[in-house]
This record gives sequence, structure tokens and C-alpha cells, in this order.
Amino acid sequence: MSLSRRGLLAAGGAVGALAVTAAQTGAANAAPGAGRGRGRVRTGFDRLAADGYSLLRGEKVGIVTNPTGITSDVRHIVDVMHPDDRVDLVAVFGPEHGFRGTAQAGGSEGRYDDPATGLPVYDTYLKSGQPLADVFTASGVDTVVFDIQDAGARFYTYIWTLYDCMEAAALAGKRFVVLDRPNPVTGRAALGPVLDPAFGTFVGRREIAQAHGMTVTELALLFNAEFFAERPVDLRIVKMSGWRRSDFFDATGLPWVPPSPNMPTPDTALVYAGTCLFEGTNLSEGRGTTRPFELLGAEGVDRRWAAAANALDLPGVAFREAYFAPTFSKFQGKTVGGVQLHVHDREVFDPVRTGIALLVTAKRTWSGFAWRSDNWIDKLTGNTRVRTMIDAGADTDEVVGAWAEDLAAFRAVRRRYLQYR
Repeated sequence: MSLSRRGLLAAGGAVGALAVTAAQTGAANAAPGAGRGRGRVRTGFDRLAADGYSLLRGEKVGIVTNPTGITSDVRHIVDVMHPDDRVDLVAVFGPEHGFRGTAQAGGSEGRYDDPATGLPVYDTYLKSGQPLADVFTASGVDTVVFDIQDAGARFYTYIWTLYDCMEAAALAGKRFVVLDRPNPVTGRAALGPVLDPAFGTFVGRREIAQAHGMTVTELALLFNAEFFAERPVDLRIVKMSGWRRSDFFDATGLPWVPPSPNMPTPDTALVYAGTCLFEGTNLSEGRGTTRPFELLGAEGVDRRWAAAANALDLPGVAFREAYFAPTFSKFQGKTVGGVQLHVHDREVFDPVRTGIALLVTAKRTWSGFAWRSDNWIDKLTGNTRVRTMIDAGADTDEVVGAWAEDLAAFRAVRRRYLQYR
């Protein structure tokens, strides 16, 4: 790994002080009776609002958010903040899929005025560095707030929207506040290969694990210390209350809003860190079905794939022979064969190992298997090893073992930024 040694050492100094300050801020925000939801977890926004937005007082505020930015009683936070005299909300910044969520994968909503509030909405999608800093400057904000629900995987682009916005805020001289939400698949462990920075893209800017096992505030602290050590942003975080690292999303009591069109349920997020790898192949990853990333297949695939996958006796999951016809994306309108994942014990289920096992068995049981011609799989896994090892006939354990050293190094760094037990 090439994580910054200076940033790592700073974890006990300046970054450590920031973490303490953030924890104190979170405690202050935990006003008795705050929040109207019935769940035991209160998000960073719930705690910020309960404290009367004191962290934002006197600032012109812009917020990076999308449809997941909701209160415990399912009101959008922009609709809540806009009429509140205690906060001066002057701009909204939309990521991939847009602020109101009207765009599909690879799309955004562009620049417009929000009909509900009249606020200017600026497009951040595919902007970074100085061009994004110029957007923040043009908006007239003093503080940029980030509040988006993540899915827990390195290639889910909202954490790189966070990264790009932090970098741009530093360039523009803006303060940056991150409001926390749960990692829906727990924060127990980091899993999978660590990205080689030579393969950095918007589905993985920097060297973190494929399933990072962190919340967005924890990632923000890591980014600031490890990757922005030469020019850190003025960062504040507002933690959740009531969240434990072992919590899956259904334990939080919070409402689920699909963070993107193909992430309809927390069950999707559970498998996504592994089965999204099929985006790098000529098989359907289930887009265009009601079970994206749980259904996988292609024309010509038959029952042999499910049988081979089940023969591995992977922990916590079974595979059903399945046939489906995607309504869009790969094989649109065609009936294809494949598998459906059924996770029966999520406590022991490993999505990344499962994804690798499915790639290995798909290649061995279907003669038509191929990688995407642009080697997109290398961008998703963060290196060439997964593709080349599978092509060379490696089995699941050999492929998984190849990233053990890098993963151990990342886990050691990650540990310094964890905010919850």
C-alpha cells in the first residue's frame, strides 16, 4: 500500500484531536428527545438538527445529498432545512443519479433550480479538483455539508463524491461537514483486494479495500489524514448515536431509501461488494430485474453453474438455478440462464469471496465467459491479479489469498479512524 506515513502518524496528533472534537460535537447534538423516528439509531443529521444547527451557525451552507438524505420520519433534509431560520441553506450539490434521484447509472440532473425550494442545484458528477472547487466558489457557500447513504463497497461512487468534494473544498477554502449514516452491511471488517492507485477511477480513487467496513465519517477522517495530508480540508464530523459496528441496516430502525436505482433494498447491498464484479464480464449482473446483483446470468448458461457454486459450500449462501429476462442493460428482453444468490446466514456470509467463487465457477462451466473488452474488472478489483489469476486457472482460495498482505496493511490503518464499537 502507499498510504501516507505522515497521515498515519498524524492520527495520534492533529487528526486525533479532530476526532475528539467531532465526538464532543456529536455528544452535544444528542439532545434529549431529539428526532422523531422510532428507531434506536439517530443519524448525523438528526443530531445536528436536535442541536439547532449550532455547528453551521453564521455560515452560508451548501449540501451534497440525494434522495437518501432523509430524516427518521422520511422528510428530505433539504426540505426540512430550507424553511428553518436557524440555518442559512443557499445551495444543493447533486451527485451521480442527481439530487432528487431522477437519473440512471452514469447520469446526473445537471444545473437547475429545485422546484420545491427554489434553491440552486449544482451538478458534481464527474467533476473534481479545481473545476469542482470553482463550483463551490460560484455557489457562494462557506461550508459544504455531505449527507448521503453509502452501500459499503469501494466501487459505490458516493464515497468518491465525498473524496472529490473534500479535495475541492480544501482548494476553495471551504469548511467541510460530514453527517454520518450507517454502513448497511455492518462495519465489522474490511474485505477484499486493496486498490492499486495505478488503477484509480471514479469507482475507486485510492487504496482502500473492496468492502471497506467503514461509515462515511470514518472514511472522511481516513481520507483527510492519509490522502490529503499535504492539504487537508477543514473537516468536522457529526456521528450517529445508537449504531454498533455489528448492526445490519434492519437493526437500525431507520427507513431505507434506495441510494441508486439498482440498490433497491439492504439485501442488494449485502451482496453488492462481490457480485458487482460481474459488471466487468459479459454476464448480466441483474440490472433490469427486480433483484439486481442477486440475479446473474447470460444466454447459454445452464444449471451447471449453480451446481458448481453450491459444491463449494460457501458459508451463509446457497445458489438457485434461475432464468430471467432483463428489461434493460445487458440481454435486454432476452431470457437468460444463471443463478440467484440466497443468503441464509449473513453473519458468516463473505460477499467478496462469494463474488470471486462465482467468477471462477462461471468461467469453468460456461464456454462463453469473457471479460469486458476494456478490462473493467481491473478497475473494479483495483488490480490485474483477479483477472489474470482466474484466466490462469486459479481457484477461489488462491485468488483470495493473493490480497492478504495488502488487506492486513489496510486493516491496520483503518483501525485508527473507527468511531464506533
